[in-house]
Parts: sequence; C-alpha cells; structure tokens
Amino acid sequence: MSKRDYYEVIGVSKSASQEEIKKAYRKVAMQYHPDRNPGDKAAEEKFKEAAEAYEILSDTDKRAQYDRFGHAGISGNGRGFGGGMNMEDIFSQFGDVFGDDLFGSFFGGGRSTRGSQRARGARGSNLRVKLKLNYEEIARGVTKNIKVKKYVSCATCNGSGARDKGSVQTCVTCQGSGQVRKVQNTFLGQMQTVTTCPTCNGEGTTITAKCGSCKGEGRVYAEETITIEVPAGVQAGMQLNVSGKGNAGERGGMAGDLIVLIEEETHKELHREGLNVAYDLHISFTDAVFGTSLEVPTIDGRAKIKVPPGTQSGKIFRLKGKGFPNVHSSYDRGDQLIQVNVWTPQQLTDEEKSALEQLADSPNLKPQPEKTEKGFFEKIKDLFS
Repeated sequence: MSKRDYYEVIGVSKSASQEEIKKAYRKVAMQYHPDRNPGDKAAEEKFKEAAEAYEILSDTDKRAQYDRFGHAGISGNGRGFGGGMNMEDIFSQFGDVFGDDLFGSFFGGGRSTRGSQRARGARGSNLRVKLKLNYEEIARGVTKNIKVKKYVSCATCNGSGARDKGSVQTCVTCQGSGQVRKVQNTFLGQMQTVTTCPTCNGEGTTITAKCGSCKGEGRVYAEETITIEVPAGVQAGMQLNVSGKGNAGERGGMAGDLIVLIEEETHKELHREGLNVAYDLHISFTDAVFGTSLEVPTIDGRAKIKVPPGTQSGKIFRLKGKGFPNVHSSYDRGDQLIQVNVWTPQQLTDEEKSALEQLADSPNLKPQPEKTEKGFFEKIKDLFS
C-alpha cells in the first residue's frame, strides 16, 4: 500500500512553517493518542503515521529531500515508525512536542507509562560531507568507505561520561525518574504538572566522578570510517542521509545523521544531460561522404556505430539505454545522444587545394537543403517527443 503524503497526514500545506508543522502534528497526535484511544489499533497506526511524517518534516534537510524526490528521496532515512520503532521510542523522541503541562492535565499527572523512559544526553549534531563520483560509479551504483572526523562514543566509559559504575548515582531530586511533579491549586481545582528535572536534566542520574578520557561528555573526537551505499543514478546536488552516523550525542544521547552531498567528476569526453549522456563525434569530410564504422565512448565502455554515407553535420544518433539509470525507478534509463560534426580542413597542401578546386563546380557538392534531413529544432523536438 502506498504511503500518504506527509503534509496531508498532519494537515498542513507545503509552504507551512516549522512552527505550523509542530502545532499541526501536536493536534493530530493528541487526537490519536493511545491513552485517548485505548485498544484502538487504527488510532495507534494514525499516531505512528503522524510521528513518521513529523520526523521528516521537522528536519530541514530531510524535508528538502522529501519535497524534491517524495517518499523515494527519503527511503531509509526515517527511523521507521511504522515498523522498526515502538511507541516508547516515539514518546522518547517527540514527547516534548506535547508539553509537560498537557501531559499533566490530560493524562493524570505525568507522561503515560509509554513515555516514562528517562531522557538521555543531548542529541549529537548532523554532519555534512561531499562525495565526488565519476560517471561509471553513478551508472552502476557504488559502495564507498569514507573517513570522517567527528565525535564518537567514548570507549573508556561506553558513553556514560562516568569514571566507573560507582560514579553514577540516582538523582536525589527526581529519584531517578528524570521528572519533577508539582501540584498547583487553581480555580479549576488541583492541577498536576510535570517538568524535566533541573538537577539531572531529565537523565535520572548524576555523575560524581567524570571519565578521564572524555571529561564527562561521554564522547571523544576521533576519525571513523563509514560505509555509504550510493544507489545508481544519483545526480549532483542530491543528498543521501545516513541515519545515526553524525556526531555522537553527549552521555549516550542519540547520534546525529551524516548528510552526504553528491558531486560529479567531469568526464573528459562525455557530458550529462539529465538521464541522457551526450557526445560530440567529429568525423572527416571523406568519412561523411563515404560512411564509416567507428567506436565511441559510453559510460559502460565503448560501443561501435555505423555512420552511413552522406551523413550531414548535426546528425544525432541515439544509443538506446546507454544513459544513466533513474535513481527512483529500476526500469527507467536514459540514452546516449551522439551529435555528428563534420570537420572542415583548416590547412591544405597545394595538391589538395587543386583537387578540391576541380570538384568545386560539381553539382553533387553544392548544398541541397531540400534533400537533407530535418533541421536542428525539428531533430530536438523528435528526440524529446
């Protein structure tokens, strides 16, 4: 079953601001919240669907990729709410969208048991790298191993930031819950609110002795080799999102993403036009008159073509399926377009000049446009019709 448009899922237009997206998601999520719809599987699926849409649209880079390429452009970039992520993961990542006051008033003070998971350290930031590919790599798809300098989880303390296990203690303020509850008397009666614990910042634990390697951050700056799977058919300017391969978060916090910007190396003979590959073929006057067979470069190697006798300069040959594959479709592939350019000699010997002068008045050497092929604009129209 095809996925619904993310903007449609949360009920906003494509021009909506980030604040409008947040408010719209909050409204939909509250409507289908599991605590409001106990046992309702349909409501739970809509709740997950809204979380998946918000995860993409709330991220500027992922939203731009989705706007440009649709669901195919962010395939594998989301965290998989529909299958891989459970309800607790959703509450853990997006619970703050609802606001502590709302959880306190709607759900009897504090988040539901699904959302009671302690907050971890701050999420790591995203990283951006450029990846330059040649035409052959783009045509076939490629696996690249790149070295990236970034924050990685500290191996000494396993990302905890503590010197040892005994240095991690339960927070005395929140007793390990990561939350502080307050009861206030209002004209509507008593209202209970839940806020993040100010002592441990919602982590539920405090560190009495910091790790000597990371100084309590739970991460260190190092170089890591990351494997990137590049699909066939990517184009310059496209972005690939490698989830969780950005900077590590502090003290076990979720890692950011690695955003890979695709660049293309210049080919010495070919140039790209969308899915098509273009090549300028230069032939001699005699080859144009008598015809010839020759090889031309392609992104897959070399191919032999026949130039028939009487070929005019500007003639375009098409090699079907010799272009780039469509990154969004395994069945769609471009062509190679070969434009013939008849080379006019610029330096001639006296003997060559004399021979040509004897033929200068021959009627067969006079231009006869009515007998030639279609004009340039007609050829272009035929190629793209």
